[in-house]
Amino acid sequence: MTDGRADTGPPQRRTVLAALAVDAGRPVGTDALISRVWGPNPPEGARRSVHAHIARIRHVCARLDDAYGEGLRLGRRSDGYVLEADRHQVDVHHFHHLVGRAHDVRVPDTERVSLLGEALGLWRGEPLSGLDGPWVDQMRQAWRRERVDATIEWARIQARLGASAATIGPLSALLDDFPLVEPLAEELMRALHATGRDAEALLCYASMQRRLTEELGTDPGTALRGVHQAILRGDLPGPTAPPRPAPPERSRPPRGVAPAQLPVAVRGFTGRHEELARLDGFLATRQPSAPVVISAVSGSAGVGKTTLAVHWAHRVREFFPDGQLYVNLRGFDPGGAVGDPAEAVRGFLDAFAVPPARIPPGLEAQAALYRSLLADRQMLIVLDNARDAEQVRPLLPGAPGCLVVVTSRNRLTSLAAAEGAHLLAVDVLSPDESRSLLADRLDVGRLAAEPAAVAEIVARCAGLPLALAVLAARAAAEPRIPLSTLADELRETGSRLDALDGGDPATRVRAVFSWSYDALSPGAARLYRQLGLHPGPDISAEAAASLAAVAPTRIRILLGELTRTHLLTEHLPGRYSLHDLLRAYAGELARTEDSDTDRHQATYRVLDHYLHTALRAQSLLGPPADLIVPSPAQPGVAPEEPTDREEAMAWFSAEHPVLLAALQQAVQDGFDTHVWQLAAAMTPYHQRQVLWSDWAATHTAGLAAGRRLADGAAEACAQRNMGNAASALGRPAEARAHLERAADLYRQLGEPSGTAHTHLALGKVLAQQGHHSEGLEHSRQAVQGFRAAGDRAWEALALNNVGWDHAEMGEYRHAITYCEQALTLVKDTGHVSGEAHTWDTLGYSHHHLGEHSEAATCYEKAIALFHDIGDRYYEADILAHLGDTHHAARNPEAAREAWTLSLAVFEELDHPDAAALRARLHHHLDLDPSDTVLPARG
Repeated sequence: MTDGRADTGPPQRRTVLAALAVDAGRPVGTDALISRVWGPNPPEGARRSVHAHIARIRHVCARLDDAYGEGLRLGRRSDGYVLEADRHQVDVHHFHHLVGRAHDVRVPDTERVSLLGEALGLWRGEPLSGLDGPWVDQMRQAWRRERVDATIEWARIQARLGASAATIGPLSALLDDFPLVEPLAEELMRALHATGRDAEALLCYASMQRRLTEELGTDPGTALRGVHQAILRGDLPGPTAPPRPAPPERSRPPRGVAPAQLPVAVRGFTGRHEELARLDGFLATRQPSAPVVISAVSGSAGVGKTTLAVHWAHRVREFFPDGQLYVNLRGFDPGGAVGDPAEAVRGFLDAFAVPPARIPPGLEAQAALYRSLLADRQMLIVLDNARDAEQVRPLLPGAPGCLVVVTSRNRLTSLAAAEGAHLLAVDVLSPDESRSLLADRLDVGRLAAEPAAVAEIVARCAGLPLALAVLAARAAAEPRIPLSTLADELRETGSRLDALDGGDPATRVRAVFSWSYDALSPGAARLYRQLGLHPGPDISAEAAASLAAVAPTRIRILLGELTRTHLLTEHLPGRYSLHDLLRAYAGELARTEDSDTDRHQATYRVLDHYLHTALRAQSLLGPPADLIVPSPAQPGVAPEEPTDREEAMAWFSAEHPVLLAALQQAVQDGFDTHVWQLAAAMTPYHQRQVLWSDWAATHTAGLAAGRRLADGAAEACAQRNMGNAASALGRPAEARAHLERAADLYRQLGEPSGTAHTHLALGKVLAQQGHHSEGLEHSRQAVQGFRAAGDRAWEALALNNVGWDHAEMGEYRHAITYCEQALTLVKDTGHVSGEAHTWDTLGYSHHHLGEHSEAATCYEKAIALFHDIGDRYYEADILAHLGDTHHAARNPEAAREAWTLSLAVFEELDHPDAAALRARLHHHLDLDPSDTVLPARG
């Protein structure tokens, strides 16, 4: 009855509540309640029990009404008790209202089917679940009959609208629950026949006939037999294409960012009429207020799952005005770089423009934020190439309004069982569909002139869309070559690759790949083989140039040749990817046609490309803690050159999955120096993007690599970063152990800068644990170490930490002294974020000294700096602190203005701090200034 949740107590009390809810708005006498709960023979004390239950239910209703304001009350009248609630809040009454409106013959069919669909969407499991008794059984059976009748009526209207495919799933599921209801079987048979599935329709009749004979000793009725005979005679209406439903009216403006992440749809899409009809059916039965609809599209590699899902998503995207999300989960990546759900969640949060400072650590917390952002939105989410249900579940919305499409080589039956997913298996194309695909891409006259060659091509491509697309690209590129010649090549190649034929279309497709590969120029063929060695899910043109040791101007020509033959896809401007089968095939070619030295050098070059570019990007994000001096890049490597902070962050964001895969390949292939240096180069990005787990994992690999190299500097760097990451992940004991080991290593190496960084980290960890004096001592040692190393930027940041330690200990004058020293240094270094945090510490200290004018000035400077670098979270956070300062200074108008500005930013970010700030703003005139306590800085 409400979005709230309340424990109403034991089954008997819930039965009392159900007995009242059935007659919501009307009085129910005590005797009627007793009869509904206990039947005709109630026990002694039943009346007392009813009164006790009523008192408890009244208390629950009052609490829910206070919390949600929905007018939910339990009242007493002379003729009984009344549950006062809007009858539309009670599912059974809302169901009856919708069905009643649908029975009005004046209502058009399109509206009637929508009303019935919404009514059926109210069914969520067994009615009156967990309750028993004669009255409960009577109501349950009545409602079940009403549900069956509404479903049959809905199916008949859908059939009139030409949308029979949409009814097959719901009718099949309901027939499983009510296996002897002949009208259900009748409508299911009609729907199956209307979508060209006569064999299944006849099987449905045979199953119903057997059940009726075995359980009731009777034969099917006249209507069911008539449908059966009509299908056999062929005089029922045949398959029809369902009309696409109209998009819903937009009831509200878009909320914030509306992502549009769908890849480009395949040009010349053909066939898949039944699959598209079923997907349209899922959409037609979806109600915005109903639970999330999930469609799991499964099929073998190369069968066209992604093409189908993306094509359909583009067709229906207007139904989802809040945008579309897409991610390739790489569930069957031949290189082993299976997508991490945490990486996908972070990508979705980035799509919503969530500031890094607002993103919590850990997959569970990030997934919760992602679900919160989806609440009340209407979005289409495509989760492509999933390995299993566990990879998908963290990415599912938690509220109505969204539709999720999942593709996988596996049939994700557990999603159907646990999340109610609709399963859709995608098979290879039929011969007719295969010919249609070729006809869409080649001249029809050319096909008509060589029917035998077309038939052989269709047969040898085994209905696999990927193979047909590659062949069509080859034929279109060489229009003078007869199709019979291509069929002959395919036949000969097929016999030559018998050893690779595993007996299924996914392996026979190598025949097509091989002769398409043979038609490439030598440079494109070499690049294709080397792309099979590339570790990441995709590659930029610049990285491809380094991989192949080819000039950037030349690489575009070679990439264009590969994309024209469909051996490579430019899925985003300037970024290229290989289908899993094509990548596996390229890798096989590299292992058979290239020498060990050639493969080693290609891998060396691409790892150099990522390492040198990452170090360049790292240097633009502020003074790095890890000063890495790499070996010179291999000949042929042309690292990219981002020029500012924005370009550096954009490069890291685009390449992050690739960098993680490159680091893993470096581990596997023995490039240990690249392992620990790549981990260090990625650290600033991991810190800014709150990717604590990736931060820890990359340096765990770096630590192992450093030990294999017996490189003390590498091990020390990894230990310190693992300590910092553990601290961020809330594991202070583990953090301290790593940091103390790092301190020992740096002392042995005589490396003052590394020692200073470790002291700085230890100071933070100890302060977080409440050991402020001990933490202060480490912060002071960090200042001394940076000063000795001549590192003014980090010395300034360490001085700010000393100041913050004093502020946390209540020594605000000392804090101000150190922060002023920090400002003198940090301004010279150009470290804007460090300067902004120092002004924040100064504001905090002046506020607690009662120096509100000085505090306001400091906060305003911090706000301006954070605004300049685009850090909206800290801008809003310090605006709130500024409002607190103005309030404490008894300047209510200035406080109101600062809080209002802060609230506007928090609401723009959809940040949870907005609620508390909104309450503070509404009531600030009644607050006592002494109640204002600034929170600790993040």
